[in-house]
Amino acid sequence: MTTTNKKAVFFDRDGTLNVDIAYLHRLEDFVWIEGAKEAIKYVNDKGYLAILVTNQSGVARGFYPEEDIQAVYDWMNAELAKIGAHLDALFYCPHHPQGKILQYTKACNCRKPATGMVDEACCHFHINRVKSFLVGDSDNDMECARRAGLTGIYYDGGNLLTRIKEYL
Repeated sequence: MTTTNKKAVFFDRDGTLNVDIAYLHRLEDFVWIEGAKEAIKYVNDKGYLAILVTNQSGVARGFYPEEDIQAVYDWMNAELAKIGAHLDALFYCPHHPQGKILQYTKACNCRKPATGMVDEACCHFHINRVKSFLVGDSDNDMECARRAGLTGIYYDGGNLLTRIKEYL
């Protein structure tokens, strides 16, 4: 039997870690939310896994390829490394029911508020959901947290580190 002692903070990306500009996929357009890098470092230092869970329907809509999602994630980790922080994993959903790219045009179990990304991460890392959180800026994020058995932390602006410290 596998024990689930690990705890995690799942972060939404757009609107939570970076300013949401709609379909962000270019590094030069990325702007960190105030306190976001420091919030991830705080989570790291408190012994939580920091896991990115992000809907990326821009892939299904034909705005950018999946490789762009990985490139932004890799860049984020390079920036975080400068302050001794890191994201432990990336889980993303490239699907959307009204997409234009056939292979990504579908309803799925990974698009938030569905819990597929969280479920996959919990299985892979043996995460204890009761000790874990999902930080996001939308009702879909909070619904995903509820369905997945996580505590939702609603981010509605301001310094993200300050918000995280209210819970951890």
